[in-house]
Amino acid sequence: MDDARNIKDLLYEQVARIGKVFSSPKRLELVELLCQGEKTVETLARETSISMKLASAHLRALRESHLVETTRQGKNICYRLADKSVADLWVRIHTLAEDRLTELQRELQKIAVQPDDLVPSDRDSLLKAARKGEVVVLDVRPTEEYLTAHIPFARSIPLGELRQRLDELPRDRSIVAYCRGPYCLMARDAVELLRREGYSARQLRDGVAEWGFTRSFPCV
Repeated sequence: MDDARNIKDLLYEQVARIGKVFSSPKRLELVELLCQGEKTVETLARETSISMKLASAHLRALRESHLVETTRQGKNICYRLADKSVADLWVRIHTLAEDRLTELQRELQKIAVQPDDLVPSDRDSLLKAARKGEVVVLDVRPTEEYLTAHIPFARSIPLGELRQRLDELPRDRSIVAYCRGPYCLMARDAVELLRREGYSARQLRDGVAEWGFTRSFPCV
């Protein structure tokens, strides 16, 4: 009986390692960023507003749990997700949290320009409309992330370039902007800018991880 108990305890302890890694808000953010493609420690530290030392510590914890891998490109150490299943786990975790936590639901509504502006995740309808040219799906992430993976028929204009490139967008069609996922604010900022300039624009809450398009690509 004691042997059986010890075996079960060891098994649950190993599984709990994944839970411990995902218990850190910053590590969750790092995983979301890595869903966009490979990135250097410098890029990850800058995007998460933490020091290089702290970013390295979080990445080491993710690596020790075999959730991320590293490659060297010149002088840079690049991190990537070990497998698409890691991105899928991140999506399942935040989706469960959104279903269960009313506090999170309230905060998510604040991300939208207006509470009813979030485009429903009806992917078939959106893709059909984009294919026909009835809407413009706009990816406002950095170009490198767009090249790694993007929603079908999406057009790339990074948020920092959007004001200077407005003339590339039609004014007679609705624009649906998306970025890294439900907790990224770039799409919200893009929608606000587009509306001020007279465009019909809404925000898509999902990113490439939610659509299942995550894959590895050269480090950025």
